[in-house]
Order: sequence, then C-alpha cells, then structure tokens
Amino acid sequence: MSGVGMLIMAIIYRFLPMQIVGTWLLFQTTLGTIDTFRSGFLTTAFIKFYAGSTPERTAEITGSAWIIGFCITGILVIVNIPLMFFMHDIHDEGYLLFIKYSGICFICMLPTFIAGCVLLSEQRFDRTLYVRIVNQGGFLLMIIVLAIMHKISLMGVVYSYILSYFIASVYVIIMGWARISTIKKRSKNAILELFHFGKYSVGTTFSANLFGTSDTIIINMMLGKAALAIYNLGQSLMQVVEILLRSFAATAMPTLSAAFNQHSPIGVIHIMKKYIGMLTVVLIPIAICGWAFADLPIYIIGGGKYLGTQAANVFRLFLAFSLLYPADRFFGLTLDVINRPIINFYKVLIMLAINISMDFLGIYIFGNIYGAALSTAIWVIAGVAIGYFSLNKYHKFSFWDSYTLGFSESKLLLTSTLQKFKSK
Repeated sequence: MSGVGMLIMAIIYRFLPMQIVGTWLLFQTTLGTIDTFRSGFLTTAFIKFYAGSTPERTAEITGSAWIIGFCITGILVIVNIPLMFFMHDIHDEGYLLFIKYSGICFICMLPTFIAGCVLLSEQRFDRTLYVRIVNQGGFLLMIIVLAIMHKISLMGVVYSYILSYFIASVYVIIMGWARISTIKKRSKNAILELFHFGKYSVGTTFSANLFGTSDTIIINMMLGKAALAIYNLGQSLMQVVEILLRSFAATAMPTLSAAFNQHSPIGVIHIMKKYIGMLTVVLIPIAICGWAFADLPIYIIGGGKYLGTQAANVFRLFLAFSLLYPADRFFGLTLDVINRPIINFYKVLIMLAINISMDFLGIYIFGNIYGAALSTAIWVIAGVAIGYFSLNKYHKFSFWDSYTLGFSESKLLLTSTLQKFKSK
C-alpha cells in the first residue's frame, strides 16, 4: 500500500503544475490535521481497552467509540459551517477547499476509521489490507482514469479522494467490520473511560501531527506553494520509513498493553527495546541506499521538472534523522501504554515548539527549505531524550541496550529464516 500511495503521488506530481500540487497538499494536510481530533481521541484509547477483552466488553467499547466518533464528527462539521460565511476574506485556495469539502470528508471517513480501530485491535491485518486496497486502490483507479482521459485537475483529485472514502466506508459496513450494530451496547462507563484517556492522547496525537502541518503552513507562507511541493516531495518519500514505523507500532501496541496488564514492567521495556532495535537495524540499509540514490526516486515520482531542485537533499536529510525515529515513536507509544499520556503530551508540545521556532529561524537564515528540514534533527533528539528519562522512572534500562538487543534479535530471526529456507 505504500507503493500505491507513492504511485498516487507520482501521478499528481507529474500531471499537475507545482502550484496546484502545493494547493492539494495544503488541503490534504489541513484535513488530516483537523481529523486528528477524532483519530487521536479514539485510536490509542480504543486499542488499549479493546485488546484482549471479552466479546461483551469489546462490543461495549466499540459501541461507545461510535458515539464519541459521531459527537466529534458533528462538532467538526458544525464548527466548519460559520467559516463558510467568511470565504470571501480567504484568498488561499487550499484553505478554501478545506472549508468547502471538509464536512463531507469527515462524514465519509468515520466508518472506515472505526473499522480500522477494530481490525487493528484484533490484529486482523489481512482485513486492514483489504480496506486500504478498496480505499487507496479506488483513489488510484479514479485518478488514473482521469489522467488517461486528460481530465485530471485539482477538483477531480478532490472528488476522487472523497469518493474513495465513501466506497471504503460502505464496504466496511457491508462486511460488518465497522460493527455499527454495537451502538446499542454502548455504556456510560465505557464512554467515560474512552473520554478520560482520549483527552490526553488527542493532545499528543494532534500536536504530533502538527509537525508536518506547521512545516506546510510556514513554508507556504514564507516560500510559496512551489517550494512546498518540492519540500513535500522529498519528505513524502519517507513514507517507506513511516509505513515501517506504523506497521511495527500496530503489532507492538497490543503486545505492550498485554505485558502492562500483566503487571510486568520488565516485559514492557524488553518488548519496547526489541522493537526499537530491530526497526533501526532495518532502517540502516534503507538510509544508506536512499542517501546514495536519492535522485532516482525523485525522478520516478516527480519527473524531470524536480531534478536539480532541493528535493533530493531534503530526502537525504530526513533519511539521516530517521534512524532516531524508532526510539522516539516507541518511547511515546510505551508512555501511552503505561498510562503516562500526559507526559507524552508535554513531550510532544516541547518538540512542536522547537520545530516551529526552528522552522522560522532556519528558513530565515538559509532562505530555503533546508532550514525547515534541518529543524527536524533538533526536535527528534529532544523527544528521544525526554522519552528516555521519563521511562527510566518507570523501569531502569540502558538506551544502547535497545540496539544491541535489536541486532541480536535480527540476527536470530535471519538465522532462523535461512535455516527454514535451507530445510525446504
């Protein structure tokens, strides 16, 4: 699915001018940031209370999540309505698109989101893949048709995006994966449990999402939409790394929660260190190859008009910083699991403040997108440091042990795989 996402991006970059690409990115980024209020409020809380529970409990949690999801969606739609009366005062087309179409987007995305929470909690990654194929695959198919017909445009991409989510939501409802029938099994206690945990996790998730959003807004404001398109191309190639992080996090969350629920601090920290170390080992060769051949994916995705721009070097910079991403991601995930979401929230706020201030300072000093890219290193290091010292108060561990354990586990896994291959 990462490949599908890259193909979608390649079509958009190749068939639309830089300025229009920048407008689409601003719309999509703004939509994703605002939708974080819903996903941030529910995702971690849902998995925490759902995973490993009885069928009666899971139905209660799912039904209660639907109620909260309806409420948040309704609030987002209602808050957006007054903005329509001030559209004549807004001159940026990306924000105008958001005001016009965000309401229908939030509604169409809700069933797919709830189904995603259920499937991740049950570790049904096969069904999760099917949903993403319907969603992303549908979007890809529609924009390919538009490109073949020479009808591709900004509005065509927006309508295809909305329709792809509508089709995916209908699909999960028909398949029963959204569990919409559990609404009648909701309970006040479950709603309150999700709410009280979510009120902290939403701040963390929303603030974390603002890293990319703040980059988008600041670059759009200081350098323009063409610079935004170039920066985003270099940054978007990091989807390969992000997919690995999300995949490992999705499998680790239930395991970490189970260890914590069994009152095993040693088990929690061991699982966390194993995932950090193994994921870093996987990222090292990716970073080396990406650094050496950065111009190739830039050409494949963006085409010749992006060669010779700063996109390849932005990609190289993010690859270098990505070796610290596993530690930052899993420190944050573990803080949520051990019921320290407030620490995670404060950590992300500090990181966000660093990112925004360094973006302004970096762009002012360098006068280009390198200033925004370099700020990433500072906030990632700050996040890793805060997470490490916070988790040491829960259970003492060595930071470097994560990498030695990850190397050992990777070696064992490789040896085991080779033995199975030879035995066949």
